[in-house]
Amino acid sequence: MKIKACVLWETGKPRPYAESLPLSIEEVELDPPGPGEVLVQIKAAGLCHSDLVAINGERAKPTPIVIGHEAAGVVTELGKGVDEFEVGDHVVPAYVASCGRCEMCREGRPALCQPATIANAAGTMRDGTTRLHRNGTSINHHSGVAAFAEYAVISKDALVRINKSIPFEHAALFGCAVVTGVGSVVNTASVRAGQSVAIVGLGGVGLSALLAAAASSAASIVAIDIKQDKLDLARQLGAHHAFNAADEGFIEKVRDVTGGGVDFAIETAGSPRALDTAYAVTRRGGTTIAAGMPGPDAKFTISHLSLAGEERTLKGSYMGSCIPSRDIPRYLSLFRDGKLPVDRLMSRSIGFGELNEALDRLDDGTTVREVLIP
Repeated sequence: MKIKACVLWETGKPRPYAESLPLSIEEVELDPPGPGEVLVQIKAAGLCHSDLVAINGERAKPTPIVIGHEAAGVVTELGKGVDEFEVGDHVVPAYVASCGRCEMCREGRPALCQPATIANAAGTMRDGTTRLHRNGTSINHHSGVAAFAEYAVISKDALVRINKSIPFEHAALFGCAVVTGVGSVVNTASVRAGQSVAIVGLGGVGLSALLAAAASSAASIVAIDIKQDKLDLARQLGAHHAFNAADEGFIEKVRDVTGGGVDFAIETAGSPRALDTAYAVTRRGGTTIAAGMPGPDAKFTISHLSLAGEERTLKGSYMGSCIPSRDIPRYLSLFRDGKLPVDRLMSRSIGFGELNEALDRLDDGTTVREVLIP
């Protein structure tokens, strides 16, 4: 079938993206779903920092590629052997189509699935092939989803059925921002009531983490960013303290209001400076969690003495250490009950023609979550 999609033909085009136009709106051909695959009509797709770093080349993907990995949609066709879904189901895809059989999957860590990791790096489906092409040229899939399009063929193993009452533009955020941010608090950190948490970086992931800390009854929630409007929003969403990382001496101020530092500091900005900040505001015996995803050359230096002598813990968190089939329905239930107001993270809805301009806003940090409505 022929569909409209946003294709990235080359990485590293200069800013402003509204002028260089790295995403090209094309008519492409999409093959029908193969065995174990599902055709999904994309109803909403969030614009995420992981899309931006693929576009600017910081964490490049093989091109040409249809970008987008955070989405919600409707099942319209089933491939052979798919009996877990029905046409008409509303679904959210996870951006790791875990196989369920590799060592990581068997250990209950599907975000680290080896076959899915290899496929995502190659820009293919898990079988090593693609379903997208144009004029005889194969087009790759971003994280097995390729969401900036009218339709996508997605592995059944990536899909989670959701309640049809949930608006697509809100449900889409649960495919990345929410599972990553909420999961970093609930799964990776296992924050308990009465503990203290700092969130460094207040994009969609960071603010989702903040909402989770509030829902977990954290006694002290500290928000850290360089954008005052995001700090203001963080206070509205439950932060007890908000500090601008551009202000001199802010780290000492965080330590002062938290009695020496927080139990858990979660970095979601994807920069070594942010991770350094998170480590600096973590108390003795506390845990620093890296949930942001910078480029492969980003380095972080810590004191060996503080790590050992203060019994610190430094952990990574990918996809919020989530099991999507378990966690996405849980988080959606919290949303429906008003305990996880993810809808407040939406900045605006956009169309295909506004995507490149939206990349500039995302890169400037002046937006939280913009959602494409194809």
